[in-house]
Amino acid sequence: MGLVHDYARREPENSVLYRVLAEHLEGFLSRVDADPGRAGLPRFVVRELRAYLECGQLSRGFCRVRCTSCGEEILVAFSCKRRGFCPSCCGRRMSDLAAHLVDRVLPEVPIRQWVLSVPFALRYPLAYDAALCRAAKGVFIRAVMGWTKRRAARDGAVGESWTGAVVATQRFDSALRLAPHWHALVLDGAFTELGPGRVPQFVAAAAPTREEMARLVRTIYYRLRALLMRGGVLSDEGQLSLPRFDEPSALDLCQAAAVQGRSALGPDPGAHVARTRKCPDGSPRPPSPLSARWEGFSLEAAVSLRASDRSGLERLCRYLTRPPLATERLSLQADGRVRYRFRRPWRDGTTGIVLHPHELIERLAALVPRPRTHLLTYHGILAPAAGWRSAVVPARAQAGVGEGSAARCVSRSAARAAGVTRASRPRTLWAELLLRVYGRDVLQCPCGGRRSVLTFLSDPAVIAKILSHLGLYQPGGHARARPPPEMEVGAGEEFWGVSARP
Repeated sequence: MGLVHDYARREPENSVLYRVLAEHLEGFLSRVDADPGRAGLPRFVVRELRAYLECGQLSRGFCRVRCTSCGEEILVAFSCKRRGFCPSCCGRRMSDLAAHLVDRVLPEVPIRQWVLSVPFALRYPLAYDAALCRAAKGVFIRAVMGWTKRRAARDGAVGESWTGAVVATQRFDSALRLAPHWHALVLDGAFTELGPGRVPQFVAAAAPTREEMARLVRTIYYRLRALLMRGGVLSDEGQLSLPRFDEPSALDLCQAAAVQGRSALGPDPGAHVARTRKCPDGSPRPPSPLSARWEGFSLEAAVSLRASDRSGLERLCRYLTRPPLATERLSLQADGRVRYRFRRPWRDGTTGIVLHPHELIERLAALVPRPRTHLLTYHGILAPAAGWRSAVVPARAQAGVGEGSAARCVSRSAARAAGVTRASRPRTLWAELLLRVYGRDVLQCPCGGRRSVLTFLSDPAVIAKILSHLGLYQPGGHARARPPPEMEVGAGEEFWGVSARP
């Protein structure tokens, strides 16, 4: 891939997602808050929605970057740094996490991806209860790692063995529905003490058979059933006990509707969202040989990578940590509704969904994760406190091991007194990620010189003066809140396909 030495400012104000939120967000929030008997959206959701409208806007702050040779200056806008749905910030986090996992976490051994999906009835309890979701993820990964170690023992692992995994919790599906499920990158084998000096050696495990997949998904099902019964989510008769509310909040309604693919607060509450279809070709995709289903649970393990395929591993890591929304597949229709096109058609011929702007906003609100919930976790020998971790992670990670290990050996107060600080994960610069992922060196000026950052500007008065002098466009902010759509049109008129009532 040839290097590209140019830079063009990202202009989110020209995207469909920005235009929809800028035009309809305040009206949606005022409509949610209009019901005095129902709690509105939590502050962390409202902050996430409003922060997107400030992401990438020069009027909210920027840094000045100048070429050391020709003196040309460019302005780079600040980002919102949210992790809910912002395509730019989630894309940056995706690339950063993928680079971190490949360079500093996942050893150069065969790796297999395991995916567990749950029935529709369990999706809302898992999305509502973070502790239950965390416990269910533990059941899944312990079952998979236990099977991997037993299979490695049959294939030559002697004595005590260890395996590891990185698990990503995804809260969405291709139709922007709320669908908690897990993608796990599991070492396709186990480390065992076979080498001299008790150095762990890796023993690869053979791929699972169809019968083993069927047994494993049944094991996960019965263990999760026992977990749900202990937690009171499932009764002895098998009846699911959903969370009960005296008056469900707006977020509860949005999440429950997003699980079912319905509208919660749009012009037709409770209705299924519209779909775009094409005639199916009559040849459904055959099921993968390394997949199994049982009582609504789906387990897949068809994707595996060789130890030498590090570029493929990085692409797979980006897939695990990808954003929920692809803005290039959003389009605005003539009637004002938003069409979201799927990357691949469904088996029944569905190619996309059509959403009222309020329905799109409520889907985004339902997908925002709660603060301080981990969407990426490390298990087994790859866990932060694992004894053999430093012996199996890639060599590039060893540079920062010593300081962090010293900090773990003493208490926090003693470490501060001794001047020892805990080493945090090194963060890759955005320019380095662009060069790594796209081959685009934004710090290289077309004249051949190198660009460097001069200053960071956040004072609104200074920002407004500079942008006015340069003649750069500044978005006018959010549109004012408006009455619900059915109050803005007369009897018999059509508003986004919904007839107004007299």
